Amino acid sequence: MTADSHTVFRRNQWALSLAQLFSGIGIATGFAVGGILAERLTGRTELAGFAQTASILGAGLLAVPLAKLAERRSRRLALASAYAIALCGAGLVVLAILFGIDAAFFVGMGCFGAATAAGLQGRYAATDAAPDHLKASAMSVVVWATTIGSVIGPNLSEPGADLGRSLGLSPLSGPFVIAVAGFACALISVLFLRRLTTATPDVSAQVPRRGGTWPAIRRSPSAIMGLLSVITGHMIMVATMVMTPLHMDHHGLGLDLIGITIGGHILGMYGLSPLFGFLTDRYSAGRVILLGHGLFAASLVLGLIDGFGESSFLRLSAALFALGLGWSACLIAGSTLLTKEIDPEHRMSVQGLSDAGMNLGAAALAALSGPLLALGGFSAITLMGFIVLAIAVLASIRAHYGGRHRS
Repeated sequence: MTADSHTVFRRNQWALSLAQLFSGIGIATGFAVGGILAERLTGRTELAGFAQTASILGAGLLAVPLAKLAERRSRRLALASAYAIALCGAGLVVLAILFGIDAAFFVGMGCFGAATAAGLQGRYAATDAAPDHLKASAMSVVVWATTIGSVIGPNLSEPGADLGRSLGLSPLSGPFVIAVAGFACALISVLFLRRLTTATPDVSAQVPRRGGTWPAIRRSPSAIMGLLSVITGHMIMVATMVMTPLHMDHHGLGLDLIGITIGGHILGMYGLSPLFGFLTDRYSAGRVILLGHGLFAASLVLGLIDGFGESSFLRLSAALFALGLGWSACLIAGSTLLTKEIDPEHRMSVQGLSDAGMNLGAAALAALSGPLLALGGFSAITLMGFIVLAIAVLASIRAHYGGRHRS
C-alpha cells in the first residue's frame, strides 16, 4: 500500500465515519418520534407504523439509483445527493407538521430514508480504497460509527422538543430540525471523500461488461451466499425487532424495560461490528456468515420460547442482543463477499441491488408481522424468521460445497 493510497484510505475512513455519526443522530432522532407524529397527524393508531415503513421503502427504492450514480460519476456525488434528499425530507416533515398535511409527512419520511440508503452505501465506499486484507475491517469501522449516532439520537428527543418550542413550532418538529442539521453535517463530511484511481478505476470505461447484474451474481456461488445473507439477515432482524416492543407491551413489560431491550439490540447491531470485520479478514466471510446464522437461530429459539409462555425481560433482552449480533455478522461478511467476488464492472450495481433487496424485503416482512402477531402471537413471528433463515442456510451450504468459495 503506497503512502498516497494510505492517505486516501484514512481520509475516506474519517469522512465516512463522521457522515455515519451525524446521519445516525438524524435518523435516530426522527425515528424516535415518527410513529407518534403519524398517529397525531392522521388521527389513526393503525397508521403509526407507516412512518417507519415509508422510510424503509424510500431507502429501498433509492438504493439502485444511488448505486448507478456512484458507478457513473462517483461515490462522493451519490452520497452527497442521498444526504441532500434526506435533508429535504426532514424539512418537508417540519412543514407537514406546521401545516398539518399528513400526505406530505409520509412523502418526507420516504425521502428521510435516503439517509439510510446513504449509510448502507457508505459501508461499501469504505472498501474502495482499502487493501484486500482490510476490506471487512474498513467496512466494520464505518458501520461501528453508527453506534454513536444511534445512542445519542433518541436522547435528543426532549432537547429537540425544547428547540421546537423556542422556534415557535410544534415540540415534535424539533427532532426533525435536529435531523436537518445532522444530515447537513453528513453531507459536508462526504464532500471530503477522495477517489484513488488505482484502487477504484473507472472500470466501466475500460473493461467490457460481461452480461448484466444477475449473470454477474450467478457466476459466483459465494456472491449468491453474500447477497442472500445480507438480504435475509436484514429481513429477519427488522421483522423481529419491530414487533418485540408490542409483544412486551402486551405482556405488561413497561417502556423502561422495552427501551433497555432495544438499546441492547442496537448495541449488538453496531457495537461489535469491528470484531466481525476482524474475523472476516482473519478467517473467512463464509465462516462469519455461518456464525451469524447460528446467532440468528439462538435468537429465534429464545423468541419462540417466549412466545409460548410467560414473557421474560431477560430472555427477550438476550434474544434481541443475539439478533443484533447475527445481523452484524451477516451484514459485514456478506457485504465483503459482494465486494470481493463480483467483477469490478458490475460491483456497484450488485451492491445497490443488495441494499434495495434488504430494505424492500424488510418492508414486506414488517408489513406481515402485524397480522402474524395478531393471529399467532410472537411465536408466529419467530417461525417466519426460521423460514427465512432456512433459505439463507441452504444457499450457504450450496456455496460451500460448490467448490468455488474463495474467501
